[in-house]
Amino acid sequence: MNGTEIWRRQLSSTTGGDTTQTAGPAGRLGFVPGMVIQELGWDDDTDDQLRIAIEDALDADLVDADYGNVVDAVLLWWREDDGDLVDALVDSLTDLVGGGAIWLLTPKVGRPGAVDPADIAEAAPVAGLSQTTTAAVSKDWVATRLVAPKTVVR
Repeated sequence: MNGTEIWRRQLSSTTGGDTTQTAGPAGRLGFVPGMVIQELGWDDDTDDQLRIAIEDALDADLVDADYGNVVDAVLLWWREDDGDLVDALVDSLTDLVGGGAIWLLTPKVGRPGAVDPADIAEAAPVAGLSQTTTAAVSKDWVATRLVAPKTVVR
């Protein structure tokens, strides 16, 4: 049984048999065809297999910072020595549609450039975001979902 079959079985067991959601890491991130995903922080160490899987799920290429239109989600590749995380998160909000998510991709613990989870927990609220989910998306990278908190209209 390959990884996709395992994922579909896990998804089936948690969704009551509905496996229409995209399997694999792109599915874990909630990406489906037609979405526009902006990629920031790409470098030589990013996971090309993950990028390809996401583009396959989208049936489109990832867009960069020069896209100039709204996007459904942002993939932000981030390493410990990349600078100020709060500034990067705020910059990631520039083209993000209301209700969209930032997926912060960081090296797993023990890998070069790993980011302390406490740093993410501290930076997110300062940037006006809430941390909702963390998912292992590849051998070396973990994804943390950050969203703007919903406000109550009175």
